[in-house]
Amino acid sequence: MGETFLLIGSALRFIFRGAIDARDTLNQMAFIGVASLPIVLITVAFSGAVLALYMSQIVVRWGLGSYTGTVVGVSVVREIAPVLTAVVVAARSGSAIAAEIGSLKVTEQIDALRALAVSPVQYLVVPRLVAAIVMLPLLTILADIVGTAGGYLVAVVNGVAGGGFIGSLKAEVVPNDVLMGLLKTVFFAGVIVIVGAQQGLLTTGGATGVGKSTTNAVVISIVIIYILNFFLAYVMFGGRTAFL
Repeated sequence: MGETFLLIGSALRFIFRGAIDARDTLNQMAFIGVASLPIVLITVAFSGAVLALYMSQIVVRWGLGSYTGTVVGVSVVREIAPVLTAVVVAARSGSAIAAEIGSLKVTEQIDALRALAVSPVQYLVVPRLVAAIVMLPLLTILADIVGTAGGYLVAVVNGVAGGGFIGSLKAEVVPNDVLMGLLKTVFFAGVIVIVGAQQGLLTTGGATGVGKSTTNAVVISIVIIYILNFFLAYVMFGGRTAFL
């Protein structure tokens, strides 16, 4: 735990000092963000669609079909899009971070960096951290749109009036919902990169150790994301939201 806080502190010091490799950061933004986009959009679109499917079947029976827009919109922007985006990135990019840094560790290239007076944190962690903090909110914005659209299509197919869906969506989903959802992803980005980097830096035992570190990074990141999501949702929305 102490090593984790030291890693966080060291990374933040480099960021606030502006010691960021722009080219490496852009490469990481492409890897963490752009390459993850198709998986994120597919995952969130079908999650929004499933939510709308169940909700429309229930509320149409009671003549409250228009409220489907409220439920889908609030759930997507507050919870589904931020959390599922983070989970996808943790599984895809968090594992890659742990594997890359772990491979450098077991081949003693981390020690070589230190011997050359190059900080492994500045060289390996900071570009990935900055890239994740920038790209996760952007991915989440697109996920908000696609998830809501998927919910809309399924709701309309199941008998919900399109105008009622849009009307309730506009009435109940406020900018603060979107902003708080995006703020969550900043914390999630930090979790993904710090956990992945920490597991990579602690790798021992050759290829087997790299595999173990990669698995640990994904599992630990996802567990922390869900736990952190609960507390962030409670603080941001006063407990008045559906938790994943």
